[in-house]
Amino acid sequence: MLEVVISNNVDADHNAVNDNFVGYAGGAVTDRPYHHGALRQALLEQAERTVRERGADALSLRELAREVGVSHGAPRRHFPDRQALLDAVAEAGFERMGNELRAAVDGAGDDFEPRLRATAAAYVRFATRDPALLDLMFAGKHHDTTGALHEAAERAFAVMLELIAQGQAEGALEQGEPERVGLILFATIQGIASLVSAGIVEVEQLDALVADAIAHFLRGTRAAA
Repeated sequence: MLEVVISNNVDADHNAVNDNFVGYAGGAVTDRPYHHGALRQALLEQAERTVRERGADALSLRELAREVGVSHGAPRRHFPDRQALLDAVAEAGFERMGNELRAAVDGAGDDFEPRLRATAAAYVRFATRDPALLDLMFAGKHHDTTGALHEAAERAFAVMLELIAQGQAEGALEQGEPERVGLILFATIQGIASLVSAGIVEVEQLDALVADAIAHFLRGTRAAA
């Protein structure tokens, strides 16, 4: 009887029987009962680990289900296809990055320069810790220009734009479009992160390079003012 039920339901995306009895159809019986929402978070966490360890190309819904311990159809309750999964991982990455940048700037006091240095260092640490995830995040932002992923990216980078606005208001940075000035800053710190991730620069040099880069950035923008 169980074999008949499983045969009829093993491919259904929205069937609890599929999750509970998939082991009888040739897989391992899951011992991880997930509540609604908890499964989505577990899938995202495992997907991020996969991206970090093996790259985004290694992500698949079926393999993700196996690693989390649910039936192969269960992830489709939350991610209808692989692209939806990739976008969700990228969105979560931007949310985490934004939180780390916000914590850095809030923990650096009120003065502009310490806040700028702390935020730049936090970004480079994130970028060098998760370069594959960062690549996925930027790729997702490029193709999603209006949705939740785009909004998460905008919130994350708003931290830097707020800093640029503070620096301009205090006369520490040249006037002009904050986005343009911010792009110069971003290109500088992203360049450092790329050098470290590529193994061209030792990670032990990271803090000193960020400090030097920020000093040069500040001198350059003051001279242009």
